[in-house]
Amino acid sequence: MTSERTFTGWRKSTLSSGGDNCVEVGFSDDGTIGVRDTKQNGHGPILEFFPSEWEAFLGGVRRGEFDDI
Repeated sequence: MTSERTFTGWRKSTLSSGGDNCVEVGFSDDGTIGVRDTKQNGHGPILEFFPSEWEAFLGGVRRGEFDDI
């Protein structure tokens, strides 16, 4: 995945235990949200989400839709 967007303000959850299962979230100027694996040290692929997709995902997390996965 090659992105032409530049993501900034990368952050990792404060709930992250620092193990091998961490992701970071960054933001582009056009509102797109990027998600990447911290193990890649900023050099791996970035999943890109439109704001509406990201809000739908966060809503599912808050409702517990992924708790049994």
